[in-house]
Amino acid sequence: MADAVPRGDGLGGRAILITRPASQCEALVRLVRAAGGEAVVFPTLEIVPVAPSAEAVEVLQRLDSVDLAVFVSANAVACGMPMVAAAGGWPRAVRVAAVGLGTARVLREYGVATALAPASGADSAALAALPELQDVAGWQVVIFRGVGGRELLAQRLRERGAQVRYVECYRRAAPDTDPEPLRARLRARTLGALTASSSQGLTNLVRMAGTRAAPALLALPLFVIHANIADTAMRLGFRNVRVTDTSDAALVRGMISYFAPSASAAGA
Repeated sequence: MADAVPRGDGLGGRAILITRPASQCEALVRLVRAAGGEAVVFPTLEIVPVAPSAEAVEVLQRLDSVDLAVFVSANAVACGMPMVAAAGGWPRAVRVAAVGLGTARVLREYGVATALAPASGADSAALAALPELQDVAGWQVVIFRGVGGRELLAQRLRERGAQVRYVECYRRAAPDTDPEPLRARLRARTLGALTASSSQGLTNLVRMAGTRAAPALLALPLFVIHANIADTAMRLGFRNVRVTDTSDAALVRGMISYFAPSASAAGA
């Protein structure tokens, strides 16, 4: 299976800091442990559902008239679908697109069996590049996203003649997490690596670590799922950043490869 992670001691007992929201950690924790690592959960981001705006309510009530509904993340599905249900349910004739295969999987859990999604990549650029979204002149498009999300996809679709509206269904917030356990780990140098799936979460992490612990944090190997997060990491001062594919399995495979004896000998 392409998404499988080798079981055994590939992570060699190393402690891996997992920074994603608490409700989204379980699968990655399980894979880290299966690969012989210690999963250290320290959420640096919280996903908070928001009440629909008046504009969003209007859009939701007219979903059956749109040509395409786009979900930009699994969070957009989890927070947007209850809004859809409250507005009368999903109109099955509407074409659906997802920013990546992971988001498409979550859509299936909500009964949307078929969603257009890029086979590789999991961002707005990859979705906008699909052949099916090149000729969209005159289309009515609804994008489900978080408050203040990126504009790239809407911009591309509007340039091609589509009319685009948003349903903003969640916001990102820094959780009320006690930073002292993280700082203690950093002082003791007991962390082997960390993962990040969000630029905002990574920024929160550096702030939560504090000035004194920052040098130890920034020296750790950091594994991220997108080049945009890597760019943020470099700006924050991380010195050893590795970009993997977007799945949890790919994250863990990347760490196993990094810590393999041959990779260490080569200075990877």
